[in-house]
Amino acid sequence: MAAFANQDIKVRFRRLSKSEVRQLITGLLFVSPWLIGFLAFTLYPVVAAMYYSLTRYDLLRSPVFIGFKNYIDIFTKDPVFPQVAYNTIYWVFFAIPLGVIAAYFMASLLNTSIRWRSGFRAIFFFPSIIPAVVVAMVWQFLLNAQFGVFNAALQGAGLPTIPFISNPSLAKPSLIAVHMWAQGGAIIIFLAALQDVPRSLYEAAIVDGANIWQRFRHVTVPMTTPAILFVLITGFIGGFQNFTTPWLITQGGPNNATEFMSIFLYRNAFIHLRMGKASALAWIMFIAVAAFAIILFKSSSRWVHYASED
Repeated sequence: MAAFANQDIKVRFRRLSKSEVRQLITGLLFVSPWLIGFLAFTLYPVVAAMYYSLTRYDLLRSPVFIGFKNYIDIFTKDPVFPQVAYNTIYWVFFAIPLGVIAAYFMASLLNTSIRWRSGFRAIFFFPSIIPAVVVAMVWQFLLNAQFGVFNAALQGAGLPTIPFISNPSLAKPSLIAVHMWAQGGAIIIFLAALQDVPRSLYEAAIVDGANIWQRFRHVTVPMTTPAILFVLITGFIGGFQNFTTPWLITQGGPNNATEFMSIFLYRNAFIHLRMGKASALAWIMFIAVAAFAIILFKSSSRWVHYASED
């Protein structure tokens, strides 16, 4: 038995021939752009962030190793972090599911035989191709309490104005409404999944006497759960990193009502130059994203249906 094992090891670690060496070098050259990009822009930043999270570093002086003090201070001494954590969790648990529901509903409408369907598809997808800066500036104008279009309409109707983005209790719901509006990418994914549902399943359901709601609940939704899982996971990952729209519209205000984790990280890193603390926040965010993704994957076996399992 040992002789066979030694022979197998020798076969595995034999010297490569010249042609095999050339093939290996050629393959490495072809993948070298990706390898260089991965090492320079993924692996190195991850390792560097872990190191800097254990230091006191302000970009102006050399980093000083302080162990886990940044993590301890974030959870025990930072007066803003509890509000930041609440805002981020609020956003993830409300904005992401509501965005998925809105996208699924709009995709279901576009999957029907309505007039000007192509035009509606273009309209629904249009927000996804507009630069985020333009979207934020437009919505900031629409929601402004003094000269916004919505409040101008309310004033014209004799109704009181609504401080959408200047009231701490309304700022996050207003940003959630903007998020639900810009769901073009998710709509395309859901529309492709809806069109892939076999027609034979609907025909069988009709024969069994199922109505529209029953066909939607027991045929459409189960057959599109893989797409729902994908959109949920990517949505949760993007939700924890939500930065551009809230930063441009509210800059974390009013009264830290929209100070999400990514904004708090950016503020510490590039405004206060607390790179050590910002790196610790980045790792906390990474652990939270990984935990949510694992929970979703673990729970998917209970509600995600794959046609190949039949």
